[in-house]
Amino acid sequence: MRTVCEKNQCTGCMACVDICAKSAIHIVDAIDAFNAVIDEDKCINCGMCEKVCQQKNAPQLRSPIIWKQGWTYDDKTRMRSASGGIATELARTFIEKGGKVCSCLFREGDFVFDIVDDVNRLDCFSGSKYIKSNPTGIYKTIKRELAKETEILFIGLPCQVAALRNYVGEPLGKKLTTIDLICHGTPSPKILDMFLKQYGEDIHKAESIEFRVKGNFQVSERSRTIATRGVCDRYMISFLSALSYTENCYSCKYAQEKRSGDITLGDSWGTELSENEWHKGVSLVLCQTEKGKSLLELAKIKLVDVNIEKAKNHNHQLAHPSKTPKSRENFIKHIKHGMKFNRAVLLALPKNCGKQVVKEVLIKGKLLVPGGGNVSN
Repeated sequence: MRTVCEKNQCTGCMACVDICAKSAIHIVDAIDAFNAVIDEDKCINCGMCEKVCQQKNAPQLRSPIIWKQGWTYDDKTRMRSASGGIATELARTFIEKGGKVCSCLFREGDFVFDIVDDVNRLDCFSGSKYIKSNPTGIYKTIKRELAKETEILFIGLPCQVAALRNYVGEPLGKKLTTIDLICHGTPSPKILDMFLKQYGEDIHKAESIEFRVKGNFQVSERSRTIATRGVCDRYMISFLSALSYTENCYSCKYAQEKRSGDITLGDSWGTELSENEWHKGVSLVLCQTEKGKSLLELAKIKLVDVNIEKAKNHNHQLAHPSKTPKSRENFIKHIKHGMKFNRAVLLALPKNCGKQVVKEVLIKGKLLVPGGGNVSN
């Protein structure tokens, strides 16, 4: 099997698939790893796939010139957002000054990318996506837009940002502004499919999939939780414990302080701001370029100082990749051999799951309010 980059180290950025004029590359999802496989009968050895592959080329990473935390002034946007609503506000600002915005959304059972030029459509991008998204086709589309002198704001993972810059090249890149998201790591879509099927849910029939509301981590469909409301389900337990990521994530070269985007966004975990402010949502904001700084200054957002060391300590992805859990090998073996996903997570992370089982019992016994404290007497 001939692959574009080192075996089992593919990030799934899909840039090589888009660049191949002979459709000679396809992505193989083995649950625990992705590989960009080359069909040698079709390949003409042009080398274009290697030129855009961000795993085979050192990315341009830059140190932050600004460290802040903050939120949008729009209370409704802030309330709907996973954290402080900064991404939505920056996107709105970009469109209002004549540009277009590209990011990830859920459509027909897949997490794909699209471009919008209407502020009223920005809600489709809202929410955290704790899964490998599928950018296939978007690189070609963005390159065409940039060639027409369209200003594009791209919001995605650091590896996708680096891949896009490789794909469009330096001249067209002048019209491109990028926001990279602080990333823990990403599971294969097959992981989510396994989780949902246990509950009789078909992702291809789902109208929406959400993974989180502020500090509450739980998979839901149309705001209806899959497992007991208020309990961190096994999908999110596996994600938050770094159990379910693909192999490349544990050696991610983007998990560091230097970033691939003009702006970097994440959650301001461990903020010294009031608990009330945190519950409303607070974003961590890093800026690496003057282009990014200009966009921040135009947006209707409130930015305040952040304790940099505290921000790093609570976002380890700004220092190092997630560490491989000791139980991951057995977990992967179990789900590949057909064990129910929830049971495989329980065997891998018994303490984490046990705490949530107790919580579920208390909620069902009406001794605990979902998302809150004990029921008052």
